[in-house]
Amino acid sequence: MTRTDRWLSATAMAFLMGSAAAHAEDSSDPIIFATNNWSSQVVMSNVIGQIFETMGDNVEYVSADAQANYEAIRLGDLTVQVEVWEGTHATSFEEALAKGGLVDAGAHDAVTREDWWFPEWSKEACPGLPDWEALNACAAAFATPETGDKGRFLGGPVDWLKHDAERVEALGMDFVVVNAGSASALWAELSAAERDKRPIVMFNWTPNFAEAVWPGEFIEFPEWVDGCKDDPAVGPNPDATWDCGNPPNGYLKKAAWEGMKDKWPAAFAVLEQASFTNPQIAEMAKLVDVDEMEPEDAATAWLEANQDVWQPWVQ
Repeated sequence: MTRTDRWLSATAMAFLMGSAAAHAEDSSDPIIFATNNWSSQVVMSNVIGQIFETMGDNVEYVSADAQANYEAIRLGDLTVQVEVWEGTHATSFEEALAKGGLVDAGAHDAVTREDWWFPEWSKEACPGLPDWEALNACAAAFATPETGDKGRFLGGPVDWLKHDAERVEALGMDFVVVNAGSASALWAELSAAERDKRPIVMFNWTPNFAEAVWPGEFIEFPEWVDGCKDDPAVGPNPDATWDCGNPPNGYLKKAAWEGMKDKWPAAFAVLEQASFTNPQIAEMAKLVDVDEMEPEDAATAWLEANQDVWQPWVQ
């Protein structure tokens, strides 16, 4: 009996058994989920993986680099990625998609934003926020011993490839980019800054549990325009790329190995239907980052509390 079987109610089990014939065609080989270094992605992988298990599929989870995993999926070494963020992954995802072997398995209902962000108390040190030029004028208020007289921007892990250093250079900002080692390191620094209301500007994203815990705002950079990342003529600096903010209404997609739809057709059909909203994804992250649950237990708890959301996908 799997972990998921233990919590399914008799009603849910009957619901699933009613479509057992449709699931029999899936291969017994494991469906391999790429798991990355932020909580909602790991929990969502387990949520969808546990749904697959109720259908009789075998599932494995493999920790993977958030950029390189698209090439691994394209080659069939991994099977599924459940969170493709436009602001972070568009380049590596779309390059792999163009090569063939990787398929776009559809978008979530969630709308994403990923950018520089500050908690509300930082406005006390820099009243002109969220304007980026006001932030730059206040750079000294965000300085630390490691950055000297320049402001410190706390970025996400290096493998998230946010191009913050390129933006600082393109816009002539008096900031130094310091990358955190993990998402949990970001929250630890933010919690420490909250204790003495120390001004901080850092990488953040939505959907995310943090927006409910620490009210704040995204920095408003020059507006994102297609071409900003690769055409110097686009954006305010004619000699540089990355001289704009990130897309304010980015997609959140799912990706899969092209062979999945033939090898695990029932699971692939569910993957295409699976879609989560901003609040649902924020709740998944909260179960780990605030409630301190293990990702697999958080997934089980989420599934149990939200059967009306996912059960229609397996009909």
